Amino acid sequence: MNNQTTPRGKFISFEGGEGVGKSTQVTLLRDHLTAEGYEVVVTREPGGTTGAEEIRQLLLSGDTDKWLPMTEVLLFYAARVDHIERVIKPALEAGKWVISDRYADSSFAYQGAGHGLTQDTLKELHHIATRDFWPDLTLVLDADVDHGLSRATEREAAVAANNREDRFENMTNDFHQRLRQAFLDIAAANPVRCRVISATGSISDVAQRIWQAVQNFRQGAAG
Repeated sequence: MNNQTTPRGKFISFEGGEGVGKSTQVTLLRDHLTAEGYEVVVTREPGGTTGAEEIRQLLLSGDTDKWLPMTEVLLFYAARVDHIERVIKPALEAGKWVISDRYADSSFAYQGAGHGLTQDTLKELHHIATRDFWPDLTLVLDADVDHGLSRATEREAAVAANNREDRFENMTNDFHQRLRQAFLDIAAANPVRCRVISATGSISDVAQRIWQAVQNFRQGAAG
C-alpha cells in the first residue's frame, strides 16, 4: 500500500479595483505555472460553480442601488461557500494550484470600505461562513482609478448589453477611490499573505512582476 499523501496545493487570489487587468494576468500566471509542471485550476468570484455563477448575474448587473449592503455581502458569501467547498478545497486536496480572480478581500473592500459595512461584521461573517479560510498568496494589482475605469469601460463596450457586468463599474469615482485605498490597507495589514503589484506598464511588465512575487512565495514555502 502507498502510504504517501498528495501534498496540498496552493491557493492564489488576484485582487484589485476595476480594470486593473486581473483576468489577463490570471491566464498568464496559469500558463507560466503549467509550464513549470503544476496542475492549475483557474476560477473566479463570484462564480466557479453553477449556483455561484447564477448569483454572479444577480450581483454584477443592474442598477447600482439594486441591493442593500448586507443583502449584497450575504449573496457574495452564499456564492463563496459553494465555491470553496465544490471547487477550491477539492482541488487543493488533490495537489492542484488554484488561481481565483477575486476572493474574500473583495468583500472587505467593496462591501466594507465601499458600502460601509464594518470590518468586525465582515470578519465575523467570514469566520462563520468559511472558518477563516484564506489564500496562501494574494496578489493585489494596483493602478490609478481613472485609468482602470477607462479600461473597464472599453472592455464592457465590446459586450452585448444584456451580458454586461458593469454594476460596480458604474458606481461613483469616490467609491472606487475608497476601493483602491482599501486594497492597499488590506495588503499592509497582511504582509505575509499579500503582495501589491503595480498594474501600470505593459502586460508583460506586469506579468514579470507577478511571476517574481510567485517565485519568492515558492521559495518561502519551500523553506
